[in-house]
Amino acid sequence: MIDVVDVWKSYKSGTRTLDALRGVSCTIEKGRFAFIVGPSGSGKSTLLYLLGAVDRPSRGRILVEGRDLTAMSEAEQNDYRRDTVGFIFQSFNLISNLSAVENVLIPFMPRGVTAEQRARAVDLLKRVGLGDRLDHHPYQLSGGEQQRVAIARALVKQPLVVLADEPTGELDSKTGDEIYRILRSLQESLETTLVVVTHDRRFITPQDLVLEIQDGLLADDAEPAAGFATGLHAAD
Repeated sequence: MIDVVDVWKSYKSGTRTLDALRGVSCTIEKGRFAFIVGPSGSGKSTLLYLLGAVDRPSRGRILVEGRDLTAMSEAEQNDYRRDTVGFIFQSFNLISNLSAVENVLIPFMPRGVTAEQRARAVDLLKRVGLGDRLDHHPYQLSGGEQQRVAIARALVKQPLVVLADEPTGELDSKTGDEIYRILRSLQESLETTLVVVTHDRRFITPQDLVLEIQDGLLADDAEPAAGFATGLHAAD
């Protein structure tokens, strides 16, 4: 499904070159729930945004369903982000003057919203427990409810891949538990590949794929600090 092949991402800082990723290679099979974990500054969010074609690697290849993201034009990458990927952000990124249904329908608005798409948005909001909040605006919703709207928005396109960057980072632990329950339920029923960046390992199960990154390297390729659990593996 997703193949990352010797990917590097470097940034210029004055006369210095900073390597956020240093030759990362991995495979995420279709329909998996995968976590990218590691300390702050390790490169995990960089990898996530490369998978979403939000940025390009400095070198290496990223293939999704056999399509090479690094060989795409800007227009092709825009199409990929629109049609193939759903994004869930830590800060929800809802539009304040739109209702919950309208926020879910944002991906369709540039081309016009069909009755089928509206019905799908309503169904997803009901599935995440917001059937009685369809016309509420973000300021009328709790943080957990806003994140549920964001989840429905990410899934309404029926994407092949959903990428989530710290989806519970601004939520309390109880609400975070509920968000992951919803994510797992929808991921399994829709057979979507879900990749999550997180600092919080409490939500990882033995069936999940875990990519541990340290200093821009997968942990198996890094020189671990004492006590650091290395590996690209199913969670212990």
